[in-house]
Amino acid sequence: MKIKSPIRPASFFLACLISAAYPSVSAAQTGANSAGAAAMNGLSYADMADLADASALVAVVRIRSIIKLDPKRVVDVPAGYQRLYIEADVDTLIRGDGGISPTVRYLYDARLNPRGKLPKLKKAQMILFARRAERPGEIQLVARDAQIPADPAAIQQVKAILSELVANGAPPRIIGVGDAFHVKGTVAGESETQIFLRTQNGDPVSLSILRRPGQQPRWAVALGEIVDEAAQPPAPGSLLWYRLACGLPQSLPVRSIRSLPVVDADAARSDYALVMQALGPCERSRALS
Repeated sequence: MKIKSPIRPASFFLACLISAAYPSVSAAQTGANSAGAAAMNGLSYADMADLADASALVAVVRIRSIIKLDPKRVVDVPAGYQRLYIEADVDTLIRGDGGISPTVRYLYDARLNPRGKLPKLKKAQMILFARRAERPGEIQLVARDAQIPADPAAIQQVKAILSELVANGAPPRIIGVGDAFHVKGTVAGESETQIFLRTQNGDPVSLSILRRPGQQPRWAVALGEIVDEAAQPPAPGSLLWYRLACGLPQSLPVRSIRSLPVVDADAARSDYALVMQALGPCERSRALS
């Protein structure tokens, strides 16, 4: 038996309006994954990872009721959108310490169709990417588009991303590039470049690029102090790929090679460019709104 939500007075809706905001999803800036870009619901792997990584709550819900809010009483709603107050029944909680209410309430900015009409949302099953709000049963979407249709493929992909995010030894968020070093080998054409990355939690992550005469350059990423020469580049559409492709700048920062001789600095730039080309761009089809 489903638990019915109590009827709320008009002041409750006003409180929702005052507190309505869509904080930006924190993730790095650029975008396009080739092999991993089989988009779910029009979203790429990077889009889904952005939303999942920013969310304390991820749930599959079925929309029970929708109320259109007066455009004159709301703020920050883009042209072509309508802000809605939604009540939905929770079908499945995918992520959320402490559980979740059987019915949730939240604000959502729905994109209008070319005729200015709302999409059909009532009774639709959706995946919500959210955080808790102040009142029990209230949640706040992490972005304006953090509600997507809950088709089986999308649910499976979200579960897989969240499993990677909470796994032991999960790749940390990349926040920048540290120092780079380049060393020539004992024979002509042999060299190695090591580039240290800055992470949000301080865990060591580094890139190594090895060149040998007559062989294709090899590169790998180390999640720790020791570089494993047998390590392979990350698979497209994996969390490690996402952290690198979506977290690294397109070119090696000048400060990372400031202490290197000119020849070594040029070699390090070339090796970093090789890594970025191999990763491919961090494809996103959504704005970080």
